[in-house]
Amino acid sequence: SKPGIPCNCPLAVNTWPMLGTLFLSFAALLAQVSFGASEGDVATVSHSAEVAQLRLEIAQLRQLLDATATASHALERRLLGEPPKSPMPSGALTKLSVDNVMQSTNDQFQEDYKDLKGAMDSLWLILCGAMVMFMHPGFAMLETGCSRAKNAQSVLFKNLLNVTVASLAWYIFGFAFAYGGPFEDNGTYLYNGFIGAKGFAGHAFLKEDDTGNMAISPGTSTMLTWFFQWAFCTAAATIVSGAVAQRVKSPAYAIYAFLMAGFIYPVVVAWTWNNGWIMKVTNVGYMDFAGSGVVHLTGGIGALTGAFILGPRINWHPDDPAFHPHNVPLVVLGTFILWFGWYGFNCGSTLGLHDAGTGALAAQVAMNTTVAASTGGIVVFAIRYAKLRKYDVPAMCNGILGGLVSITAGCGNVETGSALTIGFLGGIIYMGSSMLVEKAGIDDPVDASSVHGACGIWGLVAAALFDWGNGFDHFHGWDGFTCMKEDDGTCRTNIGGRALGVNIAMALCIITWVGFLSTLAFWGLKVSGLLRVEPEKEKKGADESSHSPSKAYNFSS
Repeated sequence: SKPGIPCNCPLAVNTWPMLGTLFLSFAALLAQVSFGASEGDVATVSHSAEVAQLRLEIAQLRQLLDATATASHALERRLLGEPPKSPMPSGALTKLSVDNVMQSTNDQFQEDYKDLKGAMDSLWLILCGAMVMFMHPGFAMLETGCSRAKNAQSVLFKNLLNVTVASLAWYIFGFAFAYGGPFEDNGTYLYNGFIGAKGFAGHAFLKEDDTGNMAISPGTSTMLTWFFQWAFCTAAATIVSGAVAQRVKSPAYAIYAFLMAGFIYPVVVAWTWNNGWIMKVTNVGYMDFAGSGVVHLTGGIGALTGAFILGPRINWHPDDPAFHPHNVPLVVLGTFILWFGWYGFNCGSTLGLHDAGTGALAAQVAMNTTVAASTGGIVVFAIRYAKLRKYDVPAMCNGILGGLVSITAGCGNVETGSALTIGFLGGIIYMGSSMLVEKAGIDDPVDASSVHGACGIWGLVAAALFDWGNGFDHFHGWDGFTCMKEDDGTCRTNIGGRALGVNIAMALCIITWVGFLSTLAFWGLKVSGLLRVEPEKEKKGADESSHSPSKAYNFSS
């Protein structure tokens, strides 16, 4: 035992007397055997019995010494405060047993990490999806503020109608067309490259195990994908509502919202985010990180088509104060809400937050989004002030939104300095498009076609043009901080120009697809007499003619 510390081990107390006795017995027996054998005094049978007895006593002594040593070491470790050692099997520990223990520990760690990763990704996407959904109050406030007071309640109603109808369309048809399979043998590319065909009305989202319970697979779920992408789908549909506000019939808009969320938008998603045919073009694919093209250009073209076929409001003129925004505070509030929701829109498009890499990318996306939005707003404010010599707050709001749309495609593959340039040019493009739309006689009360359409096209171009690869030699695209690589791990070269070409082609395809189907939908509604409200009701205002209560604002009460 340790000096100065008494030992309470009974084995240690009794060991030394027993050792002395055994030693004396062994010496006497040895002398007797050595001398007596030569004199013939000891019989052979007696000699063998005494040797056997001696061997037994030596074996007992060994056991006693082993037990004493073990107890002594355990006591010393306890007195020194060391943790007790796990009992180990007797004999040497084989390499096979060590490998088995290490493999079992690693397997358990990987299983636990996969569960934790899935939980973190699920939490991230649910949070970001909820933020994108919160953009709908932003759209509602912005569109209501930009409209005339007599139509405020009607605009709010169409925003509610959009979310509810589009949600059902996404549930029944949209998700299956957008993200359903089948996929090719490698599981990466959509089999027909055009449209999905599985998962209608949530079919097979959950499966039963052998006991009849619902089986949950590790990682993220199909329900998570449905929810996050639903938020994007309804955002694309609601872009159209502002452009056709104040003169479209509510049932007609509900029909178009169902078509947009159930078929028009999902097919665009199938081509792109579900790895459809665009992903295979030139073996480079496209780059639209969060939806400048997929979401905003789709909604912007639908808005332009609807506003054109509907025609302008009665007696509309862009310089007539009667048609200017009636509630600027609502416009500003809506803009701030949309800006806030955009962080869920763009940052959430990392589709996960389970390691340092995705965390850094989400932070880069947030910084790019902030810089582009700010730059776009300042540029439009400066242009309007130079023209009017007055502060144009609604125009500045649209400049902020134009900057946000412009950076949405490239927020995950450009530097912050490039984001500033993208937002700067996005503000100029918005202003130019807005003036062209007015000159064409198209009445778009919220400038949705310019903010989302024109800036959506610019966003696709900018995502490829400003990619942070080595000029046009390398291209990062979806790989984020690293270049797209060959099979041997080296950076692919001479692909930046091809990526730009694919993004331009993608913009043209979206314009053609959405423009054609939106024209069929709006024209069909117009011919059937279901599209536009009657002139008398339009002059009176939709709130008074079609809603109860008849006024959105009641200042006398």
